[in-house]
Amino acid sequence: MNIIISGGSQGIGKEVVLNLAGDRNNQILVTGRNELKLKELQQNCPNENISYLVMDISEFDNEAEAIKDQVYNRFSRVDILINMAGLLIVKDFLKISVKEARNMMETNFFGPASLIKLLVPLMPAGSHIVNISSMGGFQGSSKYRGLSYYSASKAALSCLTECLSGELAETGIIINCLALGSVQTEMFVSAFPGFKAPLSPAGMAEFISYFALNGYKFFNGKILPVAITNP
Repeated sequence: MNIIISGGSQGIGKEVVLNLAGDRNNQILVTGRNELKLKELQQNCPNENISYLVMDISEFDNEAEAIKDQVYNRFSRVDILINMAGLLIVKDFLKISVKEARNMMETNFFGPASLIKLLVPLMPAGSHIVNISSMGGFQGSSKYRGLSYYSASKAALSCLTECLSGELAETGIIINCLALGSVQTEMFVSAFPGFKAPLSPAGMAEFISYFALNGYKFFNGKILPVAITNP
């Protein structure tokens, strides 16, 4: 399978890349801002089936043509897209700057939306788009101080998933969204200092990888909470 993973240079995204690259039949294109980390990820893959694209998804629309050229030159077909990229700035609503808020919206919503739009022409019937959201953006979930814009941006990505399941129905492309709960990442620690998450990045990555490969058989247009604690 040809698989594109945005935001795969560290954290859960990195573990998803390594998990899926364990199958030598998969070809993985991973994106991220840190070229050093991406290169290290590629070099440490024993199956030599990881390539990378240095990309700041918050600047996607400014680089769209260059990104399109690189992706289309590597893949004539994309079977799975996993939108892992995310940005969290923990700050009260009244104190967060417009620039910080817009950066989160670009990274967590507009960038992934633009990437989907770019890749849909390469995706055949039966291909699967998996958007990674957060329990903070899941309707009816507990909400926490300092996460207003982050949660709102993830809620937007979740809603987009529902909308696109209808718009993409005639293409046969399946799209779903996983709203992740507590995972012991740097992002989680910054949001909830002192709280110990029940899952490791590798543990959550196992589920995301399995869902990306198999979830399209059972779900379409669904926002699925993946959490066992609160937060």
